[in-house]
Amino acid sequence: MLQNKIPVININQMQEIGRLMTTIYGISLTQMMENAGFNLALLAKKMSGGSVLDKNICITVGGGNKGGTGLVCARHLSNWGAEVTCLLVKSVSDFNVSAAQQLETVRHLPVSVVAMGMFIKYIEWDKCRLIIDAMIGAGLHGEPDTKVSHVIDHINATQGRVLSLDTPSGLNPCTGYVCESTVQADSTLTLALPKQGLLKPEARHYVREIYLGDISVPPLLYRQLGLCIDQSVFRENTIVPYQI
Repeated sequence: MLQNKIPVININQMQEIGRLMTTIYGISLTQMMENAGFNLALLAKKMSGGSVLDKNICITVGGGNKGGTGLVCARHLSNWGAEVTCLLVKSVSDFNVSAAQQLETVRHLPVSVVAMGMFIKYIEWDKCRLIIDAMIGAGLHGEPDTKVSHVIDHINATQGRVLSLDTPSGLNPCTGYVCESTVQADSTLTLALPKQGLLKPEARHYVREIYLGDISVPPLLYRQLGLCIDQSVFRENTIVPYQI
């Protein structure tokens, strides 16, 4: 079983993996974001029946690395023929540098970019075949703010399928704490290795199916942290299902 080949990590290990990737191995945040966003788009295509051509897909985008990855995904889905809408749940002035760069690219594409205050008027939730949650990740502190909670409520009320990146927004990836407003995903693509909180019993209703997405972490890096991972995990596919 896959879970026997894959260690589960905590927030300190998550942060150390990111630090070593950039400082020791020269793998930039942009490269990791590109790998993650491409795999997110591949899983979105799978959840859409193998093709996203002319299908309405909404991506809810935060201002951090998770949001930037969602924008990479938007670019690929648009290139593959999807009708993509990106709902920005943060002001552009609050985007970090990486997310802002990805947003600038997306603005040159046939992708609808909708500011937070306009979403009730312009987002036709019931027409979305798939909603991709790329809002809040490990940076969650306390409950999501009122605006984001409002978006989460709309996501949970729709009939379309929901795909969360790394962890459903509102779920603490390390403790498994579920906020009052938390995205109820059909599938969750968590990056590199599973996080402790995703496997907690209280998280299962929100996480549902878990997939691991390869972001090209060298096995040597894992060994430096004392993590034993079977190198065959991503040998055939860059997205693999993880059995809870």
